[in-house]
Amino acid sequence: MSRTLTITIFLGVVIAIVTALHYYLWARLVRDPGFQSPLRQILAGLLIVPAASLPLSFILGRVLTPGTSRWVTFPIHLWMGIMFLLFVALVAVDGARLLAWIGQRLARGATAPDPQRRVLLARIAAGAVTTGVLGAAAVGVHAALTRVVTRRIEVGLSRLPRPLDGFSIVQLTDLHLGPTLGRDWLQGIVRRVNDLKPDLIAITGDLVDGSVEHLRHTVQPLADLRAPQGTFFVTGNHEYYSGADAWITELKRMGIRVLRNEHIPVGRGEESFDLCGIDDHHAARMLPGHGPDLPRALRGRDTARELVLLAHQPLAIFEAAEHGVGLQLSGHTHGGQIWPMRYLVRLQQPYIAGHVWHGKTQLYVSEGTGFWGPPMRLGTRSEISHIILRGRG
Repeated sequence: MSRTLTITIFLGVVIAIVTALHYYLWARLVRDPGFQSPLRQILAGLLIVPAASLPLSFILGRVLTPGTSRWVTFPIHLWMGIMFLLFVALVAVDGARLLAWIGQRLARGATAPDPQRRVLLARIAAGAVTTGVLGAAAVGVHAALTRVVTRRIEVGLSRLPRPLDGFSIVQLTDLHLGPTLGRDWLQGIVRRVNDLKPDLIAITGDLVDGSVEHLRHTVQPLADLRAPQGTFFVTGNHEYYSGADAWITELKRMGIRVLRNEHIPVGRGEESFDLCGIDDHHAARMLPGHGPDLPRALRGRDTARELVLLAHQPLAIFEAAEHGVGLQLSGHTHGGQIWPMRYLVRLQQPYIAGHVWHGKTQLYVSEGTGFWGPPMRLGTRSEISHIILRGRG
């Protein structure tokens, strides 16, 4: 499937979902409370304008310069998060009302509805939901824009040579540089990574949302990353929306090693392990010649050596476990980013966040260093993952 067709289908689905969601919001926040003109028209307009803007933001973020696009798309992306929270809260209210209605029917039988009481309850619900959501949104924006934590994780690997005990990897993932997060923010992340003095740096995809032409200056601070064993990158799905081949070339120019279905030794002689990287799980659908191929990536490898795999999506864990991977590092999920989105992500990914065992293979799923879409985090955190390998052999 071509990139153009993929994006067209994606936008079509987005428009359909956005239309349905905004109709529901209009019904519960404008129609049911029985607001009269001109307030009714004003509230309807406040829903129609952002509804029309949401699909447009995906295009504007890629054609405008980063500085301009942030001013234009930030309020649109902010509304995306508010819209989701309003939807979740209103569904919860509707669920509670349905249970109350069923309880009344069972207790007293059918009774004639009171129109005035229904309108009053609708207005109370609309006011309470709107107030609560705006408060939650403010908390979420503050968390997303001001807090990137450094999370330290120790991982014991049975085949890791004893001299490499304490080997450190800093993982960055899902930075989504472009419409919201820019060069100044990235410079701060790079300084913090270098202060950790890692042995190796791994960037596990979804680095950008935009073309090399628009974001070359934004991404340039990555060239200042420093680690004795180097900086490595594997593609995420968003690279394929942004011109993966061009970005691979650009990252190589910056001195970042892009691993595409290949493995390399890290260390010297017997005091080393294998590092492997594969393309994004869905890359083959979007660009000819791309796609994960773990068997090819591991061809000719000594299976007695420890193996660390970089794979953007946790979905790779099934094949990783079959091929004796000791540790897989992934991102993609953002930990759900905005609660309760994690439960929807769980329908598509086997693991959402954290350090888990899958059979004899360990997996660490970062919640992401940046964020995508809404500049919000609720119930999750942006992180720099500091992974310490421990030898157990």
